[in-house]
Amino acid sequence: MFRNQQYDMDCITWSPGGRILQVEYAMEAVKQGTPVLALKSKTHVVLASFKRAQSELAEHQQKIFKIDDHMSIGIAGLTADARVLADYMRNECLNHRYVYDAPMNVGRLVTQIGDKSQQKTQNSSKRPYGVGLLVAGVDEKGPHVFETCPSGNFFEYHAMAIGGRSTSAKTYMEKHFDKFPGCSLEELLQYGVEAMNKTTASDTPLTVKNTQLVVIGVADGSKTLSDEELQKYIDKLEKKDPADDPMEDPAPPAAGGGDAPAPMDTTGS
Repeated sequence: MFRNQQYDMDCITWSPGGRILQVEYAMEAVKQGTPVLALKSKTHVVLASFKRAQSELAEHQQKIFKIDDHMSIGIAGLTADARVLADYMRNECLNHRYVYDAPMNVGRLVTQIGDKSQQKTQNSSKRPYGVGLLVAGVDEKGPHVFETCPSGNFFEYHAMAIGGRSTSAKTYMEKHFDKFPGCSLEELLQYGVEAMNKTTASDTPLTVKNTQLVVIGVADGSKTLSDEELQKYIDKLEKKDPADDPMEDPAPPAAGGGDAPAPMDTTGS
């Protein structure tokens, strides 16, 4: 893919098409990352991730990080950048609990992450964080699901999926999201596993080794499902329809001229 070397050397130079290419490269890293999804009911929020292994000799990489007892994040993109943001979020939660003796508000912390990401687009010596986060947590207002972007934008959803092959998961959740608020915990977990199953290739079935499922409740805090608990939901998976198993998500059309974003090396994503 064509790279315009004149406009993508830093993140404060606009291209003639009115685009900041380094931000688009970071967004592309998120789109090519490991799929992760989150969905919520009135009492719980579920975070699911596919753990990718670099080779048969390697351990599966963890893509869900616990931030506090009431909050976890799922990442898609560069893992090194995600660890920086995870450390920052943990410190903010610790400081807030020390000062106010109360858990940090989820939306407030997501706002701070958006500000921190946007600051990276204002200095030529910096680069955007090449990672997208799904922040799942509960507070006094109930369960929440937020998405943060490398550009500094953030959004709240009933259910959301990011990363490679996430379009199939989003399509599945769009068909069923009206049932999520009244779901029991078991039903919500099954919906999460079914949606995650849509993101895998036909020759890569979900197993307890490559799947991670975290549930956060209003009353009972955060919990990672054990292999035995996860296996029960994997055993109930519907058989996949080959017609609904695209090899790749369609690439978005380039807008505003010929300076389209270049593919990024996301070996660590």
